[in-house]
This record gives sequence, structure tokens and C-alpha cells, in this order.
Amino acid sequence: MHYSYSSLSTGAGVDQHNRCLGNRAWCVKDICGIVCVIMTWLLILFAEFVVCGLILLPNYDNNTAFSTVNMLIFQALAFLAFVSHLRTMLSDPGAVPRGNATKEMIEQMGYREGQMFYKCPKCCSIKPDRAHHCSVCQRCIRKMDHHCPWVNNCVGENNQKYFVLFTFYIASISVHTLFLVMTQFAECVKSDWRTCSPYSPPATIFLMLFLTFEGLMFGIFTIIMLATQLNAILNDQTGIEQLKKEEARWAKKSRLKSIQSVFGRFSLAWFSPFTEPSCRHKFNSHFYSV
Repeated sequence: MHYSYSSLSTGAGVDQHNRCLGNRAWCVKDICGIVCVIMTWLLILFAEFVVCGLILLPNYDNNTAFSTVNMLIFQALAFLAFVSHLRTMLSDPGAVPRGNATKEMIEQMGYREGQMFYKCPKCCSIKPDRAHHCSVCQRCIRKMDHHCPWVNNCVGENNQKYFVLFTFYIASISVHTLFLVMTQFAECVKSDWRTCSPYSPPATIFLMLFLTFEGLMFGIFTIIMLATQLNAILNDQTGIEQLKKEEARWAKKSRLKSIQSVFGRFSLAWFSPFTEPSCRHKFNSHFYSV
């Protein structure tokens, strides 16, 4: 059954739930998520400090080309990862308007008497196909994959592209960082620990070991998450649908159509967190929170 959705208009105007910055951005007010977000930013800043201050800049005069190329690569990846993280966190993941399960709205949506539909008892919303209620966001989310505390938001229909890009760029930074650490370690072993770094040998070893641990931990985690997300997209089945082993009540798309529904038609914009997918679902202009 296809839904005929319409935006919820009330006397109160714009729904301000989970909104901030003058209702221009989506913000989930969850303490655990906020702490995880701050930790994510601090770990990126730590990698910036060690890579730039210990590995690349001190060796600039000795190997200008190596330092310049790797500085550009690292800064580009870090910037794209940070922007992807912000877009994932501040984008409405696909929240269904609250309280639209009223007699007037049901009639406006075109439901006939006796016709069956799903109603969420927690947010009093008529749930479209493949929507699930998130207890953290306190909303029903269209095509909800999971709630991720590291981005303090659900991953759903509207922000899955940004989450995939975030995991891709963090995984890329992790691999690049491990390469730089191994290069620096080999240089210190070959020359002298007291001259290969602007810091003392114990401080240098500690910073490099911690960065190696960070790179391995986040590299493995994000590569697994990236593979999981791509598998879910290609199979047109969200993480929560796989977890609950839900039978597909929807017409499954081909792998190409499924990829396009998240990223749009293939172009360099696939890798940009600044662009939105050009291909949207046919009911996407309706039943959105405003």
C-alpha cells in the first residue's frame, strides 16, 4: 500500500522538537550522544596534533615533497570527515511528524473507514512503511537503520549518505595515519630518537603508540560499519530490519536503484558531504516534519 502523506500543520507552527539554531538544524538532546560527539572531535584533533606537530612539520625541511603531499591528503580527509559528521548529526534523519494520527489528518491522507494503518503509540504518529520508533530521538524515523551515539542521531532515510561518508573518511584517515606512524617510527629507529622529534623520546613514543591504538581501533570499527552500511544499502534492507528479521513487505529495488536512492546518480557528488542525493523516493515531498 502506498501512502498519501501530507505535512502536519498545527496552530503552533513549526515543530520545535529536536530542533536548534532557530529551527534550522536537527539536534538530539542526549547527554551520552553529546559526550560521544565531543570525544570524536577531540580524537580527530589529537590525530591532527600528532600528525602535523610530530610527524610532518618537523620533517618539512628534510623531505618537503613527502610532508606537503601527506599534509594535503590528511587535511582534506580530516575536513571531509568533520563535515560529514556535522551533516549526519544536524540533519533530520527522516522524522515522522508527531501527533498526526488525528481524525482530520487521517481523512486528509485519504484513508477510508475500515482501512488498516500503523499507529505509533509513543509519538501518536501514523507510521509509513519501514519506519521505526527511536527511544532516544523520541520520534518515528523513516527507513531507520540504527541510532549511533557517535553522531548523536539516528541513521535514516535523509542522512544515511552522510553517515556512510563519515565512516569512509574516518577509515581513510585511520589507514593514512597508520602509514605515517610506521614511516616516522622507521625514521626514528634509523636515526636517533632524540633528533627525529621535537619532543623527548618518552613523549614521542607515548604519542605514537596512542595514535597507533586510535588508528587501529577506529580503522577497524569504521571499516566494519562501512561494509555493514553498504551491504544494507545494496540489499535494500536496513540494519534494524535485518536485526528483527523482518520480511520484506515492500518492493525491493535493484542494487543500482538502491544505491541511487541514497547517493543519487553516480558523480563526484557521491563523495561530497555538501550535496544531497538527487534521486528521492516518490513520497518524499510529503509527510515530512516542517
